[in-house]
Amino acid sequence: MYSVTNRINVKKGMAHKMAPNFTKPGPLQQFEGFIKVEVHVSTQFEEYDELSVMMFWENMEGFEAWKNSDAFKEAHKRPSDGPNPNSPVISSQIVVAEIVSTISK
Repeated sequence: MYSVTNRINVKKGMAHKMAPNFTKPGPLQQFEGFIKVEVHVSTQFEEYDELSVMMFWENMEGFEAWKNSDAFKEAHKRPSDGPNPNSPVISSQIVVAEIVSTISK
């Protein structure tokens, strides 16, 4: 199993407002190998809030199919007129990891 985490730094106060946008039902749920999405919000930083949007996949092939799909492009489409100064997003980083050990209750 794999996790793909998009760590998104946003303006203070915006993380909780943005979080539900990442868990709306849509085409992502139809992709083979998709397991779930979790959104974690951290407000501990002084300069920004952080959203960790964690997607869980059975295999990397499923994630790659999603990432290369028209549905992904549509979900991530932004205005093409350059950077938006009103955007709450400060920066983002994608972290891909293989899940090699877990424990549950």
